Amino acid sequence: MILVILIFLKTSHKFIRTEILAGISSFLATFYIIIVNPAILSKAGMPFSAVVTSTVLVCSFGSIAMGLYAKNPFVIAPGMGINAFFTYTAVLGLGLSYEAALGAVFWSGVFFLILSVLKVRDKIVCAIPNALRYAIASGIGLFICFIGFQNAGFVISDPVTLVHIGSLKDPIILTFLLGLITTAILIARKVTGAMVIGILFTTLIAWPIGRWWGDASSVNFGTSTIVNYKGVFAMPDFSLFLKANLIDSIQYAFLPIIFVFAFTDLFDSISTFVGLAEASGYKDKEGNPRNLKKSLLVDAITTLFSGLVGTSSGTVYIESAVGIREGGKTGLTAITAGLLFLPFLFFSPLLSIVPTIASSIALVLVGSFMMKPLTKINWSLPDEAIPVFFTMVLMPLTYSITTGIIFGFLSWTLLKFFTGKKDEINLVLLIINLLSLIFIWL
Repeated sequence: MILVILIFLKTSHKFIRTEILAGISSFLATFYIIIVNPAILSKAGMPFSAVVTSTVLVCSFGSIAMGLYAKNPFVIAPGMGINAFFTYTAVLGLGLSYEAALGAVFWSGVFFLILSVLKVRDKIVCAIPNALRYAIASGIGLFICFIGFQNAGFVISDPVTLVHIGSLKDPIILTFLLGLITTAILIARKVTGAMVIGILFTTLIAWPIGRWWGDASSVNFGTSTIVNYKGVFAMPDFSLFLKANLIDSIQYAFLPIIFVFAFTDLFDSISTFVGLAEASGYKDKEGNPRNLKKSLLVDAITTLFSGLVGTSSGTVYIESAVGIREGGKTGLTAITAGLLFLPFLFFSPLLSIVPTIASSIALVLVGSFMMKPLTKINWSLPDEAIPVFFTMVLMPLTYSITTGIIFGFLSWTLLKFFTGKKDEINLVLLIINLLSLIFIWL
């Protein structure tokens, strides 16, 4: 399908070609969620095939809505991290049924929708100091770069040092490095569609692994590494559709779960909007993310939609930066990505054709591009430099965008207060700090 689109693009208008190539890039950087999200949620007792269907529906619905209504090049998909909270904390830890947990996702979407209509989320975005906006963008860059290296096996866990470099004798890592260097060269030479070409090139050179050299156990083609998908076709499974228990999920005992869902999604989406806006320059006259209100409405409705169709909360994806880096500027980028998800309602086994090392390349390189906002920070002011530093480094070190944001806000407020700069602390920022403390306590 992508090959057909690329052939068609040769005769298309330059603007359309750029937008569609950007959409393909964002899709290739994001499609892993169709397999990874079900792998996590299935541990909560949810049917794997049904979560695949739900995930595709959320990715397609949210991304297309973002493109058509908000006209931003942002892809929406079920959020990583919040799906882990759904499974390991809400269901396995606290004993909620997955139906009740889906209900909690739905109600957090309703809460978001109310906040968006009342422009509360807009005010939160506007209250974020410029220095922290730059830190959020760069922190997200470090985070997705770390995820990319980790997914490729270049960075691995270590019982002593926590992380360690993988074996450079491993053919998978060598293939990843070759693809990474090749893609970086294409980008440096300003080749159109460099990211897509790099991903497809890496997919191609990965084929010999396990056939001509090395072990293919970590790079499978035609069969997913997570589930026994065989062949190329699988019918969609709608068994989770409207299974959310909307009554049990609003019991008093479950309100903290709804709060955590809402708080995590709130800061993930806002920080991603701000980060992408700072990295790409897509801002309005006031310096806020472009079409902010409409984008937040789409994000809220997608979260509500997620609970109804059977998956954890949908949110704007940081991998959207891949498409933006390829020149995506309008909603056509998001629409293209959203449409590319739809065929995988029926052809999800084909996702295993593109190995993780190929999509990881995009994450690593985009991470480097997102460092640009750091040049705008006044590093000679400790009351700004320290919160910026905390925000940036805690995102990858704690594997949580939300944690980085929380400690960035808290440290910013404390340092401004104790250095006599109380006028830089507004009411909304104080409320954010209070919510942050509640979130940490929970």
